[in-house]
Amino acid sequence: MKTDRKNIIWVLIAVLVFILIDGYFIAHKNLYFNLVPFVLFILLFAVFSLDKTILLITFFVPVSIPLRTFFPGLSVDMYLPTEPLMVGVLILFLLKILKDRTFDKKVLKHPVSIVIYFSLFWILVTALTSTMPVVSLKFFLSRVWFLVTFYFLATQLFKNPKNFKLFMGLYFAAFLIAIAYTLKNHLSYGLFDQQAANFVCSPLYNDHTAYGAALAISIFGILGIIFDKRTKGFWRIVSFLVFGVFVFALVFSYSRAAWLGVSVAIVVMFVILFKIRFKVVVFLTLLLTIAGVLVYNQAMNDLKKNKQDSSTNFEKHIESMTNITTDASNVERLNRWSCAIRMFEKKPIFGWGPGTYMFQYAPFQLSYEKTIISTNEGDRGNAHSEYLGPLAESGVLGVIYVLLILVFTMITGLRAYKYAENKEIKILVLFTILGLVTYFVHGFLNDFLDTDKLSSLFWGSIAFLVVADIYFTKKPEKKIEE
Repeated sequence: MKTDRKNIIWVLIAVLVFILIDGYFIAHKNLYFNLVPFVLFILLFAVFSLDKTILLITFFVPVSIPLRTFFPGLSVDMYLPTEPLMVGVLILFLLKILKDRTFDKKVLKHPVSIVIYFSLFWILVTALTSTMPVVSLKFFLSRVWFLVTFYFLATQLFKNPKNFKLFMGLYFAAFLIAIAYTLKNHLSYGLFDQQAANFVCSPLYNDHTAYGAALAISIFGILGIIFDKRTKGFWRIVSFLVFGVFVFALVFSYSRAAWLGVSVAIVVMFVILFKIRFKVVVFLTLLLTIAGVLVYNQAMNDLKKNKQDSSTNFEKHIESMTNITTDASNVERLNRWSCAIRMFEKKPIFGWGPGTYMFQYAPFQLSYEKTIISTNEGDRGNAHSEYLGPLAESGVLGVIYVLLILVFTMITGLRAYKYAENKEIKILVLFTILGLVTYFVHGFLNDFLDTDKLSSLFWGSIAFLVVADIYFTKKPEKKIEE
């Protein structure tokens, strides 16, 4: 009884102290201290239920807000509340590893995991040789907490396939809030206003292309839930409605890169469903590549004749994708790519350092390649490519580790699809592959893996494919030759 009384007294004292401190901050018109109880609750929640914390973080991702939204003058930025939570998850994960001295060995030894180790190793090396070490080390650490949360710990969560559906469902549920917010803003400018689409999703999404990329991955995730036979009638109807909302939002995101990613994913879906042989795909790809080389000069001349800029008219907006002469978005993208290549030529081995492109590319711009949206301030995005960005920032091995992640992820996914133990797993794997395809394609035109918005979906999807490959397949036994 005495112990209980002492505990109650300490609680009362703590509450009283908080009220006094909070009163002081409120009196000075500072309301941020009110977040302290919420933060303490989340920390306790994380300590006692790490798996549920991952799901909680996933729910917060679509509605997370950059710190600079509240404090514009800061030199560093992170998404709230997700990244602080991921830092906490990383610390708890490391403590757990030190205590248990073990982790799922099948996951640790999987080829995709090995490629991830290589990528982290090289990011760290090039962070140490970086022209801006502080920026690069922050980039490295953020990549680590993204991977710990959405890949390594997620693999343990997804050993129960229902948790993967829950993971995606929570993301979609919160994403509906972001979509409602975006469409509400869009309506105030006119729903069909293409220019407004560029900023109406801010600050939840810093760019309409990031918003579109997340929608593209998501619509295939929703289809996976719809076609899963274990999804009951009511939830299937709800999923159909959500799918319709997401498609509507994707259309009015005016993200041409997202539309392209979805189109390629649909082609890949038919290739997989009709079991078109890999040799045929390679042959057709080589044939198209050769044809492209032969008609390159003529094609470039034709593209230069295209003067159609981005437009509210969908047909014209699609046509503008090939305008490399007057469309500011396209020409600026070419400018950024050219800068990335010049930066690589200057530092081909170690690059300029992870996360430094936006601060270093300005001197590599040529006056005749600049556009009306070009800047020297490093405040308008990155290299606009998941492939050329690492090439400039981490040298030749930078782009190699990205390509290795792509290749081994696709191999893992296709193997899991082929040998899936049941139709439900096969369907989830198929639509997870297609969702990732949209981003692999989108990655040629934009780069968003340094944000929680896309990293959660990207690494979480890869984690499920790895788990499916390890635990949900029935691979044929290798024949032993006598």
